[in-house]
Amino acid sequence: MDATRKKKIADKLALVRQKIARAEIEAGVQPGSVTLVGVTKLRTVEEIQAAVDAGLSDIGENRAQEAQEKLPGLERAVTRHFIGHLQRNKVRAVLPLFELIQSVDSPRLAREIDSKAEAAGTRVRVLMQVNTSGEESKFGVVPDKADSLLEVISGCPNLSLEGLMTIGPLGGTRRETAACFVRLRRMFEGYRKSLPENCRMEVLSMGMSVDYELAVSEGSNMVRVGTAIFGPRK
Repeated sequence: MDATRKKKIADKLALVRQKIARAEIEAGVQPGSVTLVGVTKLRTVEEIQAAVDAGLSDIGENRAQEAQEKLPGLERAVTRHFIGHLQRNKVRAVLPLFELIQSVDSPRLAREIDSKAEAAGTRVRVLMQVNTSGEESKFGVVPDKADSLLEVISGCPNLSLEGLMTIGPLGGTRRETAACFVRLRRMFEGYRKSLPENCRMEVLSMGMSVDYELAVSEGSNMVRVGTAIFGPRK
């Protein structure tokens, strides 16, 4: 990759960080409290490395096979998040590659991760993905069944639930998107009041390239940004 492309990625990353910092100030939250996860789906190792060299410390991948091919090529350690829909037959491949799985959305998936984690002698950090927009194209547990899924996850001894994740509505208005974020934040706040011992409600992951500033204003402390850092996918 040439120096011009590297600089462009570094500049875009810096701009995203500036916007997050401004959103933190406007929301009245602690500066630096929002974690930026760079979404690296379909990005080359060189592109990811350029962002990491510019200070990106967390990356998110959507596909197990793609992650297997790319992640070993990174020269620096990063925190790796699995943010895509996880099929149960891919769990074994995903576990050693990621520090946090953000997309647990069903009891069957939770139990499969728990089983594979037990076999591997490890404990897996997870987020529960909630479909707050109600779109059929979106994965995530529907809000009305979230309590039941949380109960299943809390009963899995090899899982550590650390928070919630959602995706804003595709093409939604600012008001519609904000409503989805508010709904998840209220769930998050409600769960924090009474949680099983092996669960923590610390991560509220919501907001992507088109709406991460709005997400921060509505309480998000983790945003998943790809296009705004790397540009449009080819």
